[in-house]
Amino acid sequence: MQAFAIRTNREDEEMSASRQLERIIRIDTLIRDRERQTSARLAADLGVTVRTIQSDLDFMRDRFGAPLEAIKPRGGWHYTDPSWRLPTLPLTEGELLALTLGAQMLRSYAGTTYHQVLQSAIARLAKRLPDGIRVNLQALANDRVYFRAGCETPLEPEIWTQLLEAVQQCRSVWMRYLSPKKGESERTIDPYALDVYRGSNHYVWGFCHERQAIRQFRLDRIRELRVLDRTFQRDPNFSLERELQGSFQYEVGGHPASVEIEFSADTAPYITERQWHETQSIERNPDGSIVLRFTASGLGDIKRWVLGYGKGAIVRSPPQLVTMLQDEIQTMSRQAKSGHFES
Repeated sequence: MQAFAIRTNREDEEMSASRQLERIIRIDTLIRDRERQTSARLAADLGVTVRTIQSDLDFMRDRFGAPLEAIKPRGGWHYTDPSWRLPTLPLTEGELLALTLGAQMLRSYAGTTYHQVLQSAIARLAKRLPDGIRVNLQALANDRVYFRAGCETPLEPEIWTQLLEAVQQCRSVWMRYLSPKKGESERTIDPYALDVYRGSNHYVWGFCHERQAIRQFRLDRIRELRVLDRTFQRDPNFSLERELQGSFQYEVGGHPASVEIEFSADTAPYITERQWHETQSIERNPDGSIVLRFTASGLGDIKRWVLGYGKGAIVRSPPQLVTMLQDEIQTMSRQAKSGHFES
């Protein structure tokens, strides 16, 4: 019991210090406003007593050297040196810039769900920087650095928020899911992780009770979702990094295959300027063409990727991928001639 009491007292002290810091940051913001802030007005705004406010002001002057002064007879507080800044802010200009750009990137990756919250926090932090720096940050974030996610996928903010909560709290979820091939179904899953691919494809990975196996689901295909009261134990052997290892782009599953693709001299520069797979190697030919080799699963994604380079790419192996491309090209050719889709 004594050990518990000691731990509780320490936690109370930490919580008290955290609340005081929050108050001081808020007091600093209010004092910098145009209206004079009296102790009574500050107390009313923060929901504490005037005595608590006075203690916080004394702490700011004694510990941080805040140049605080009250104008009599109203007692409105102000800084005699407006350039003074709270020394407790642990962010440099560069760190705040990284946060600002991160908020812009987050908007393109996860919509406005967290972008608005992060922007609001950044705005409060930026008030503690000199005016010139703050203006430069805003200009940079607004029109000088722009993040694009490519094709956009409609994402329901509420579903994202609920899934994140379920992942954090290890709570099962029920969902109504629409698969392009299998239609609509109801699933109960234990969500393990959220995965964002190229900013446009959002997935949740977890244990599917219906399939009794780990599965991934596209968030934009979830038509309805409900967080359940029941909790789960996350499989300690699950690793998202391991699940994705060896895949090409995002298609997972299947057996890894040795892939060999030759690219023409005209196409080769577009291939060599990027890292397409962690296992890749490139052989350069005297005529300027190259041979790209890697080992990966997900032949469907590889097939679609190769088709994008048209006559500039020739698949040498595996034979299964060669056959897949031949069938696809022949079908496309017949459709082009007939003007009709084949089933």
